[in-house]
Amino acid sequence: MVGAGINSRDYKERVPALIEAGADALCIDSSDGYSIWQAETLQWIKQQYGDRIVVGAGNVVDGEGFRYLVEAGADFVKVGIGGGSICITREQKGIGRGQATAVIDVARERDLYYKETGIYIPICSDGGIVHDYHMVLALAMGADFLMMGRYFARFDESPTRKLKIGPNIVKEYWGEGSNRAQNWQRYDSGDADPKGMKFEEGVDSYVTYAGPMKDNLDQTLMKIKATMSSCGTANLNELRNNAKITLVSATSIVEGGAHDVILKEHN
Repeated sequence: MVGAGINSRDYKERVPALIEAGADALCIDSSDGYSIWQAETLQWIKQQYGDRIVVGAGNVVDGEGFRYLVEAGADFVKVGIGGGSICITREQKGIGRGQATAVIDVARERDLYYKETGIYIPICSDGGIVHDYHMVLALAMGADFLMMGRYFARFDESPTRKLKIGPNIVKEYWGEGSNRAQNWQRYDSGDADPKGMKFEEGVDSYVTYAGPMKDNLDQTLMKIKATMSSCGTANLNELRNNAKITLVSATSIVEGGAHDVILKEHN
């Protein structure tokens, strides 16, 4: 299966070309998906192609935004603003929401929409995943699938350069809102500013190199299965219905790792 990201500006040219090239799914990708521009894009694609192509939209952080996009024709919805490791939208604009709260809110609206219409719209949790157990948390909170840019950027298979900086081996990783990615065609900031936007919503950074994807992914999947087993669940539906999620303190997080001991060095 192959998916492609599109925007709400030149979709009338890009969508036919992508479908002709064999894309199985499209996604309108934006830090702010609750907009008339995405609604118009969705409506045009559905008018032209119906159910021939799966089209997602986003990103949104509440039930209202979810329902707006679904009623415009979205087949799935991405959830999350400002939670990505390379995203600084919240710092720059004050726009966004805690990822867990956003996923829980949108999942609640997704389930309500299903009860009302019999139509189930999957949601993608986009942002905030650092540790493997964060994936299980997102799934337990209602996400159907996950966006994991930082996770995959670390591997041999990612297309960026592998570098040695000091004692560390790293790979490049940058946000679509960073100066490195910005250009007039992407952001259309107008003739008065030919160099693009005046501020960034993402950073240009590095992530620690982690080797081949398969070895890491196999371990991640084992952890997910082990966590689900500890929750007494055998599939994602059981996890969503039966997992118990609780707030924890900063002390609890410290307590959850190795503490008050001298760790042995491993050569």
